[in-house]
Amino acid sequence: MFSKSKIILSWLTLLLSFGSIFLSSWIFLPAPNMFLLTLGVGAPEISPWLFLLNLLCLLLAFFYIHRRQLQRLICIMSLIGLLICGWVLVNIPLTQMQMARAMKQGLGGDYFKQIPALVSAQMQTHPFNLVNFFRGIPSSKTRHQTGILFAKPAGVPLTMEVYQPPEIGKYPTLVVIYGGAWQRGNPGANAEFNQYIANRGYTVFSIDYRHAPQYQFPTQLDDVRTALDFIREHASEYEADPQRMVLLGRSAGAHLAMLAAYQPDAPPIRAVVNYYGPVDLTEGYKSPPSPDPINTRAVLRRFLGGSLEELPNQYKIASPINYLTRLIPPTLLIYGSRDHLVEVRFGRQMYKRLLQSGKTAVFLEIPWAEHAFDAVFNGVSNQLALYHTERFLAWAVN
Repeated sequence: MFSKSKIILSWLTLLLSFGSIFLSSWIFLPAPNMFLLTLGVGAPEISPWLFLLNLLCLLLAFFYIHRRQLQRLICIMSLIGLLICGWVLVNIPLTQMQMARAMKQGLGGDYFKQIPALVSAQMQTHPFNLVNFFRGIPSSKTRHQTGILFAKPAGVPLTMEVYQPPEIGKYPTLVVIYGGAWQRGNPGANAEFNQYIANRGYTVFSIDYRHAPQYQFPTQLDDVRTALDFIREHASEYEADPQRMVLLGRSAGAHLAMLAAYQPDAPPIRAVVNYYGPVDLTEGYKSPPSPDPINTRAVLRRFLGGSLEELPNQYKIASPINYLTRLIPPTLLIYGSRDHLVEVRFGRQMYKRLLQSGKTAVFLEIPWAEHAFDAVFNGVSNQLALYHTERFLAWAVN
């Protein structure tokens, strides 16, 4: 009976070890398709859990498995997994230092002193908190309204969700635009983030827009601009200050946020936050990523109505990088080095062009992060991004 138990334990440990090394490997393996991209996104963000899992397998193999070959195999796999996950964990302090330096370079060495003490006191005190990773990032209750109709173009109802601080007042405005390759998504996305920011003293509007391929550019930009007009007209109803408005988007939503903020006739906008958004659609079509799990050229054709060869001017008009000759609001760019949908080189290029144009900009790069890294709200990358995003927002509106 004892021998049978040890055999079962050996096989369970082997299976656990295979699972842990398989998941850990996606911290550095490029995903060839959208299914595996989910693992590429999630693996680095849960690396502390994977580190513990690999450590558990190593300890089980070392103390409870006595078959030499099996013990050696599990130990090797576990050590490899520990090294992969450890690479992320060891790089957290270095990445944080680089981000802190980038914030000071972009906003000024004393930017944090410009934030009111009451505002800064509510912020996270550490860029990465291991306790918050395991238990979740704490956030108090907020007021939340859903299904607010702001327009009905061509009979299509467009709604928004509003998150407000618990106390009645007048707050800075954050407009959030979801991603989804311009083809999918809804205002209910990223609810944890919206609630968190509202709890920090903002009225957060999460807005909708019509989707490609049924509706092609500039329909999506028109819908965002319509939402901004609605928010400005009805700001008092939602305790929002329209003079202290910031746009924030993710992926396709970041692209729309930049375009809306950079338009010559844009309303007063204090800043724009770009989480891994496309900035140069022309170059994106010319040189898609490899591997290309989303089929970038097909996505762009659906969004713009044709290929680059067919619609070169449309690609140019739809690229935020071509709008830097006028006065534009400060821009925060956050990208993952391992992004295989919108490569980090586009973020770097945008940052370089912003600086060359004399604009205020901050570029933050997370070495291990994939596209949509903030989908794991309490994950490693999002904690770092959130820490600096809330500081950028507070600096911009105050």
